[in-house]
Amino acid sequence: MKMTTVFLLIAVVLTALIAGLFYAYSCSVVLGLGKLSDTEYLKAMQSINREILNPVFFLSFMGTAILLPVTAFLFRGQPPFLFLVLASAAYLIGVFGVTIAGNVPLNDMLDKFDISGSTVEAVKQMRDRFENRWNLLNNVRTVFSVISIGLAVCACLWSREVV
Repeated sequence: MKMTTVFLLIAVVLTALIAGLFYAYSCSVVLGLGKLSDTEYLKAMQSINREILNPVFFLSFMGTAILLPVTAFLFRGQPPFLFLVLASAAYLIGVFGVTIAGNVPLNDMLDKFDISGSTVEAVKQMRDRFENRWNLLNNVRTVFSVISIGLAVCACLWSREVV
């Protein structure tokens, strides 16, 4: 198997893992969390946001951001190139960019919030500032990660090395 094929397959698997993560959040996790009281919701999101900062997540999240463009470069001049460039753009802008510019600042804001030392009204206000915006941004990440994996799969289908 050629090295370019190995890069392509790893990039596709990592992209699929991230797409699955955001899809699962969009269609189940946020729905379940939405049913919690304000205090329970904020505590759960604080815990999730802290726990996701782990090597396995970073490997797939950052690995995708690196491997998709690198793989596109490796396939320059070949049929998969355009699909990989588009997959890279979708991921870097719609997933990585939205996460860094949108979700991370919200997560940081929530992480600094002292739930137990706040009034019921302050807790409600924090949830109002956080939840809808975070969910919208997560849905954007979900759509772009699904677009990205679809394009990466198209690259596999167009690659003479994989088929």
